[in-house]
Amino acid sequence: MFQYEKAWQAVMARIGRAAAMAGRSPESVRLLAVSKTFPPGAVRSVHALGQRAFGENYVQEALAKMDALADLPGLEWHLIGPLQSNKTGPVAERFDWVHTVDREKIAVRLSAARPASRPPLNICIQVNISGETTKSGVAPDAAVALAQAVARLPGLTLRGLMGISEPIDDDKTRRRQFGRLRECFEACRMAGLAVDTLSMGMSADLEAAIDEGATMVRVGSAIFGARGQRSEGAKK
Repeated sequence: MFQYEKAWQAVMARIGRAAAMAGRSPESVRLLAVSKTFPPGAVRSVHALGQRAFGENYVQEALAKMDALADLPGLEWHLIGPLQSNKTGPVAERFDWVHTVDREKIAVRLSAARPASRPPLNICIQVNISGETTKSGVAPDAAVALAQAVARLPGLTLRGLMGISEPIDDDKTRRRQFGRLRECFEACRMAGLAVDTLSMGMSADLEAAIDEGATMVRVGSAIFGARGQRSEGAKK
């Protein structure tokens, strides 16, 4: 049995149950396995189970994994960590998705750096749904305007919105914050934007997120275990 098989299957089962409870099909929710700080071997093992989408926070660490795993078919790399302006070049060249666009400047840089030989880069707008000053993300009332700006840029495909709930043990607060992101998503659709991705929910709260409409959940510790320190020398 693969090292991560039981954990990955348990997460898939949680997604299926949550979707069923919400009156949705399990296929309506994608699992993004958050592999940040874990070695290439961990990604290789979970890939062998059928997982294809992996989320990384740190650009240099992710690029090293991409090189180490270049032999694996169908890998889809998602940047889910904050993106600095000086890292937009390698991100545009190597990643498939970016979930953390929170200002037009970053989107413009990604657009300019996306190679014409590659498919458009999939973009999610990060929305600060909790209102925490320590969190990145555009304010909810500015989400539609930023989404419209991204949708006009060549080399990018606007896919939807991403948000992170406040890390507290309060289901009502989480649901209220997820509901706020869903309202932003619906506002984007009302504005004529062809969004299809609502990226919200993690290991501790994926059920609530799915019930509130998540189409993608980002799960790390429930698959890979407790997260250790980043490898020495890794940089954002």
